[in-house]
Amino acid sequence: MKPEHLKFDPRNLRYTGIIGTGGIGSGKFFALNGNNTLGREESRSGHFMDVRDYCKQHIILHYIITLLGPSFSVIPIGRLGDDDIGNILFDEMKRDGFDMKWIEKVPEVSTLFSFCFFYPDGSGGNLTTDDSASTLVDAAYIEKAIADIRQLGSEGIIMAAPEVPLEARKRLLELGKRHGLFCSASFTTGEMKQAVESGILKYVDLLSVNLDEAAEAAGIQTEKTGAEIIVRSSIEKLKSHNSCIRAAITSGKQGSWCWDGHRLNRFPAVITTAVSTAGAGDAFISGLLCGLALGLHLFEAQQLASLVAGLSVTSPHTINKDIDRRSLNTFLHSSGMIFSESVIKLLEE
Repeated sequence: MKPEHLKFDPRNLRYTGIIGTGGIGSGKFFALNGNNTLGREESRSGHFMDVRDYCKQHIILHYIITLLGPSFSVIPIGRLGDDDIGNILFDEMKRDGFDMKWIEKVPEVSTLFSFCFFYPDGSGGNLTTDDSASTLVDAAYIEKAIADIRQLGSEGIIMAAPEVPLEARKRLLELGKRHGLFCSASFTTGEMKQAVESGILKYVDLLSVNLDEAAEAAGIQTEKTGAEIIVRSSIEKLKSHNSCIRAAITSGKQGSWCWDGHRLNRFPAVITTAVSTAGAGDAFISGLLCGLALGLHLFEAQQLASLVAGLSVTSPHTINKDIDRRSLNTFLHSSGMIFSESVIKLLEE
């Protein structure tokens, strides 16, 4: 654990805990030789990259527990395989201070795993297991945490992330909304249409997506439409399903947009030298929720999220474990950008 002076002052907390679900797993990054597209029956040489890979729930909750510290309760809900990877991740999360009561290790099932491959030009793809322990997180398993959800009540946050079934995330959001928690969610492009049609959005206070996911929600094509139009169209679509919804939409170097229910705010990306952008979107969500937990307005939380996401890409790993208040403060002052006094004050030691 990092020293307490590198965490935020717990007296600033608007919320006191978070309960989340989403994928917990790992992966391998493989650099292919040659830019030509891998053939269906081709063998290709390459090498493993020195990258530590994590899945969505773990990434988002890691920065929250690191920045907000032990006075902020972090309760993940998920399943791991009772295998080497699962045991390593379980021990790491426990060591970092997660409340592990709802993380179950399932015998004879593998932990969620992704194999990512990259061509020399930086393009690539990934293969992800569809029969992992994360797929066994269902509504019934979510309901095991109902006492913790009830206890946090209006002082708690719900975080529903991809890589577990949509049914389980919907149940978590339903329970969160019923007991007065602030409910946040994100969805992949491939599941966005189903999420919209399922009625899940009515349980969401804050939706965090990237531009492609927003375009899918709006039913428009990114290659034919400007970012600002996609953002505004998607917000109108979201409002038709939930008039009170707030939204955060990211677009890499173009920065981010946040809708607070009344106004739309754009904030530029913090310019830095990116080593890897993997995990940056999840880091943004984490920074956003940290800011809200600390009592910031959504637009100020957006600034903090931009700092966390911008600093995350300076690491080759999907979690940048060097991020804390001090590194964020240094990054802010070296950025040359204008930040609100509230964000500056939070980062001061």
